[in-house]
Amino acid sequence: MSDLIAIVDDDEDIVQLLSLSLIKAGFSVECFLNSGSFLSFIESQTPSLVILDLMLPDADGLEICKYMKKNERFSFIPIIILSAKTEEIDRIIGLELGADDYITKPFSPRELVARVKTVLRRYSHKENSEKMIIGDILVIDFNKREVTVSGKKVDLTSTELGILELLSSKKGWIYTRDQILDHLWKEQKIVHGRTVDVHIRNMREKLGEAEKFIKSVRGIGYKLED
Repeated sequence: MSDLIAIVDDDEDIVQLLSLSLIKAGFSVECFLNSGSFLSFIESQTPSLVILDLMLPDADGLEICKYMKKNERFSFIPIIILSAKTEEIDRIIGLELGADDYITKPFSPRELVARVKTVLRRYSHKENSEKMIIGDILVIDFNKREVTVSGKKVDLTSTELGILELLSSKKGWIYTRDQILDHLWKEQKIVHGRTVDVHIRNMREKLGEAEKFIKSVRGIGYKLED
């Protein structure tokens, strides 16, 4: 079965453009012109990814993002924000609330499809990866997509898991922001280093006592160390 993409946007022209582009790329699509119909939909069906506009007629898209990421039933569903809001602060807020990517309007349909594929790859299971234990309290199981700290499950976004996977692949190795960007978004250079900092900050807050293992190397990047 193809991945199901939910599009939530009140602009019918954009919804049609997105729908046609995604279907052409092999995805299944469900479209919603308001948050109410979308929220009713996810009560019974689970999309593989959500493309979410911020300025909806009946709700603030950021509140929808926040609601989903704080609800265990929906927190694992990746979200790409698609918005006419182009200020850096809007992008940062969206990422801080757990969105996996942020694309501004106007946009390239081909680039958006590429971003969708990139985010979905980060969510796909990594069959050959092993469970990792760091500092006796941080346990990372990428096959199950689970992270626990002192036995308690921590809900990370796919981007946060991707960063943690990279850092844990070579403990003690310093990864620059550009290397982290390349690992997560490959050739999509529109994503900048500040995005990495936002995700690292969010991940540290969620990891609590285990945040000490993610260390900043001033002027260079980050590393994972016991």
